[in-house]
Amino acid sequence: MVRWTADHNIYIKILYWGMGGSGKTTIVDTLYRLTKEQKKDITPTGNLTKISMASGSTLYFDRGIFQSTKQNKVYYHVYTVAGQSRFSPLRKKIFKGTDGVIFVVDSQTHFFEDNIESLKELKNITRGKLIKEIPLITMLNKQDLNETIGEEDFKQVLKEEKLWYEPDHELYIWNPIIYKTCALYDKKIDVYRSFTECARRTGLYQIYGDGKAPVGNNFSRDLPEF
Repeated sequence: MVRWTADHNIYIKILYWGMGGSGKTTIVDTLYRLTKEQKKDITPTGNLTKISMASGSTLYFDRGIFQSTKQNKVYYHVYTVAGQSRFSPLRKKIFKGTDGVIFVVDSQTHFFEDNIESLKELKNITRGKLIKEIPLITMLNKQDLNETIGEEDFKQVLKEEKLWYEPDHELYIWNPIIYKTCALYDKKIDVYRSFTECARRTGLYQIYGDGKAPVGNNFSRDLPEF
């Protein structure tokens, strides 16, 4: 949950979740470089922390801390999880205290089922809190490759997993935005945009929903950024 400290700093935890090799580490690398080199609404503080295997795959987690440039008391602790199946117990540990989730899909069509398994594991760990209490954003990553999963295809997966609401449902405005992304810095597409939307929703959940998805006739998700 969002943490306030004695000096009035606010710490928000955003987690990148997805199957092994989906590009989570590359996304955080690009986010770090992008916000370090360009004037954005967040800026990195210190260096990224990485615990990886010799192959370069994440062994435990990656972590970066970003500070809001609009509200300098707000900090984002950004984590990735190790995606390989054998690291499931570690993923549960890393998930603790998560305020917002960005689900990273490896868009190559031959990984379709692997992505669904990763999503099901996330659902299981969150115990029904996704969207209702924890904002969910989806990145269809590696869209620069051939034969990739489309937005409508993955929307159907979200519907089947009961993570998508119809227009007459009060949570409809909090349906996950599906971004078609590329994590590589030189080809980057919507890496920063997907992060800021997750961060914004997390703030709205805290300010207007007391830690839950704000609902009601007078509420619109098109409120100012947190």
